Amino acid sequence: MSMEACNAHNLCCVPLYDTAGAGAVEFIICHAEVTIAFVEEKKIPEVLNTFPNATKYLKTIVSFRKVTPEQREEVQKFGLAIYAWDEFILLGDNKQYDLPVKRKSDICTISYTSGTTGDPKGVLISNNSIVTLIGGLKRLLESVNEALSAKDVYLSYIPLAHIFDRVIEEYFISHGASIGFWHGDVKLLTEDIGELKPTVFCAVPRVLERIYSVLQQKISAAGFLKRTMFNFAYSYKLRNMKKGNKHVNAAPICDKIVFSKVVKEGLGGRVRLILSGAAPLATHVEAFLRVVACSNVLQVYGLTETCAGTFVSLPNELNMLGTVGPPVPNVDVCLESVPEMGYDALSSTPRGEICIRGETLFSGYYKREDLTKEVMVDGWLHTGDVGEWQPNGSMKIVDRKKNIFKPSQGEYLAVENLENDYGNVPDIDSIWIYGNSFESFLIAVVNPNKQALEQWAKENRIPGDFNSLCENAKAKEYLLGKLARIAKKKKVNMFIKAVHLDPVPFDMDRDLLTPTFKKKRPQLLKYYQSVIKNMYKSAKEAKMVSKSTPKDLQFLYAIGNLYL
Repeated sequence: MSMEACNAHNLCCVPLYDTAGAGAVEFIICHAEVTIAFVEEKKIPEVLNTFPNATKYLKTIVSFRKVTPEQREEVQKFGLAIYAWDEFILLGDNKQYDLPVKRKSDICTISYTSGTTGDPKGVLISNNSIVTLIGGLKRLLESVNEALSAKDVYLSYIPLAHIFDRVIEEYFISHGASIGFWHGDVKLLTEDIGELKPTVFCAVPRVLERIYSVLQQKISAAGFLKRTMFNFAYSYKLRNMKKGNKHVNAAPICDKIVFSKVVKEGLGGRVRLILSGAAPLATHVEAFLRVVACSNVLQVYGLTETCAGTFVSLPNELNMLGTVGPPVPNVDVCLESVPEMGYDALSSTPRGEICIRGETLFSGYYKREDLTKEVMVDGWLHTGDVGEWQPNGSMKIVDRKKNIFKPSQGEYLAVENLENDYGNVPDIDSIWIYGNSFESFLIAVVNPNKQALEQWAKENRIPGDFNSLCENAKAKEYLLGKLARIAKKKKVNMFIKAVHLDPVPFDMDRDLLTPTFKKKRPQLLKYYQSVIKNMYKSAKEAKMVSKSTPKDLQFLYAIGNLYL
C-alpha cells in the first residue's frame, strides 16, 4: 500500500534490504537520503540501530502496526516523528490532494542490489522501465496461451525489495489479480501455500532444489511397488513430452494417480505456472519438475538493471531445458566476444557476454556515474554473464565473466561452470569451489545433504550425529569419490582433491549469501580462509606420502605427523 501510494504521488520508493548485511540499512538510508521509512513492527530496532548517522536524513518512521513507548521515546530523542499505521492514516482525513502529473522518465524506485562485493548499488528504475516490461510479459504469455486473468493468485514471499517480486506484483495489480503475503516465517510457508492456493508460484532455484531433494528422498524411501510405479509414470510422461505433447496431455492418468500428489497438492493444488528466477536452475531439477509438477516450469533471466525480466523460457518446449528461453518482447540482445575466455560471438556456436538494450533498462546507478559507464557502452548494458545462443532462439547461460581463475598449470577455469557440474551430486545441498594461481588443484567447501549422509553412515556402520559425520575422514572420502565420478562423467578436466564438510548451510547470517542466495565469493574466501589453508596443506602432504613413501611406511609417517 505504501509503495503504490508513492507511485500515485510520484514519490521515489527505496526498498530497504534488512538481509543485505550489517550496515546496509544505514548505508541505503544515508546514500538515498531517505526522509520517511515504512517499517514492519519487529524490524523497528534495525532502523533504530542506524541512529544517529541516519537521522541526518530520516525524519519520520511509520510502523505497519504498533509502536512501543520505549521506541517512541528513543525516536523523539533524536527529533524524529514516529507513527503507528492507524495514527498515520488519520493524518490524511478530510484532506484532498491533486495527484501530480507523472512522466515516463520519472524514477519510481531506487532498487539497491544486494551485491556480492562492496556497498549496495542504487539502481534507478523509471516508470517506463516497469510498464515496458509488463507490456512485454503480457504479450509473451498471451502468445503461449498462458495469459493472466483477474482470477489468478500470487503468493509473495520473495522480499518485495527484490525487483523480481516487485515486477510480478505490479504485473498482477495491472490485471486486477490477487496477491497474498506470507507470514514471514519459512516454517509456515507450506501452511500459507495451502491456505492461499496460488495459481502462480515464483521461486529462487534454492527453493525448487530443496523441493527436488525432498522428493528424491521420499521416492528412494518408498516401497518397491510405489517406486516402480513412479519411475514408470515418470519415464512414460517424459517420453511423450519429448515427442512434443503438452504436459497436460502427455500422461493425464499418471498426473491424476501419481504426480498430482507429488508437487501440485503441496503447492495448494491450483498452480499452473512456476517461475524460477534470480539464479540458474539446474537442468536435472527443471526436467524433473516439468514432468511431476503438473504445471509449466519456466526459467526467468534478468538483472535489477534490466527490471528483472529479459529472457523467459516457453511452456511445453522441452528442447529449451537448461536455457532461459528467448528474449521477452521490447528488448534487444546481442553477444560480445570474450577472447580471454575463448568465447567467440561470431563462431558457428555463438558464445559471448550477454548485452541488452531497450526501454526496460535502468537509468543508471544513483550517485555512481563511474559505475554506470563501466556497464553501459553505446546504449548496451554489459551483464557480465556469458551466454550461448541455441538453434531454437533461446539463450543458455554458460559462464560468468568475472568468476574465472587460472590455476598454476595456466588454464582458465570458470568456477560457476564447475559448481554446476559438481552440483549434480544428490548427496550435496550446496558447494563452493576454490582455486588460485599458486595451486595446481581445486578444493571445495560442501554442505552435505543431512539425510543422505546419515543414511550412508547407517549403511556403513559409522556412528555419530550429523556434525561429527562432517568431521569424519571416511565421509569426506566418500563425497570426494562422488565428486570424482561426476567429474569423469562430465569430462571436467580439473579435479577437487580436498573437501571441508560444513553442517551449517551457507547463509545470509554469516554474510555468505545474498538475499537471492547467490554466493558471496570474497566473503566465503575470508570466512573459510583457515579451512582453505589446512585443506591445501593436508592434500599436499597426502600427495607427498603417496608418491615418495613405501606403503608399509605411510602409517608411520602419519603417526609422526600427529606427534609433531
